[in-house]
Amino acid sequence: MRLESGAADRPRTAGGISGDAESGEPEVIVVAHRGASAYAPENTLAALREAHRRGAHMAELDVRQTADGEFVVMHDPTLRRTTNVAEVYPNRRSWRVADFTLAEIRRLDAGSWFGPEFAGEQVPTFLEALAVLERAGLGALVELKVRRRDPATADRLAALIGADPYWHGHGEAGRLILQSFEWTTLKRLARRLPDVRTAVLGKTYGSFGLRRVARYAHQVNPHHLRVSAPYVRHVHEHGLTMFSWTVNSHSAIRRAIRDGVDGIISDYPDRVTGHLTVAA
Repeated sequence: MRLESGAADRPRTAGGISGDAESGEPEVIVVAHRGASAYAPENTLAALREAHRRGAHMAELDVRQTADGEFVVMHDPTLRRTTNVAEVYPNRRSWRVADFTLAEIRRLDAGSWFGPEFAGEQVPTFLEALAVLERAGLGALVELKVRRRDPATADRLAALIGADPYWHGHGEAGRLILQSFEWTTLKRLARRLPDVRTAVLGKTYGSFGLRRVARYAHQVNPHHLRVSAPYVRHVHEHGLTMFSWTVNSHSAIRRAIRDGVDGIISDYPDRVTGHLTVAA
């Protein structure tokens, strides 16, 4: 499997992996969802390290902007579910990420909710997460959590990524993939970072929709329940590739492999690698 974009001359790689059978590289890219989030607290450095130990090729993570314009790794719009924000800031009217500075977020424990062995784990910055992935040799599938039509945030993120040649350099396109439900932002990022792959999240598309997506994106990444073998073929016919999410059960993993997806996003990356080994 080689991951190819809709544009004729864009590279067909993901996470630095081409999927060339002769080279022994994998046919399906294994992506650890929010890190290996079945084994460590999601979107923490511990989860990203665990992704490497569990055999992932890439790690998926979510990025939000703080009140002072920093980018942190956090899925939810609020800090409540995965930190002790209610204990540290009991009198704040809002626990939204966007209402806290990075210094304030640094005071939070993002690991104890998952297990006592992760006590003291912090909410990482985007750059800290990328540094861990670089050291581990993993690719990054980055979901930008952004308000609709927020060009300033997109531009700041593009500048951050563009300053690091490891993640956007020529010849390595696909090492980092940007995905979002907010397609206007995704189009802007595609223009600002032509060496970085982009992926649309959300609904499935007919031929007309796929032709439009292929003008600015490389991938269509749907929920696994929206995926079928005919739809995967349809996406491939438009020069796009597909990662499906969040594929956790053994039966769902087997089905995704049979359907021919290019990548599988899972809380259990080791389960996916196990099924791929059996299928090889």
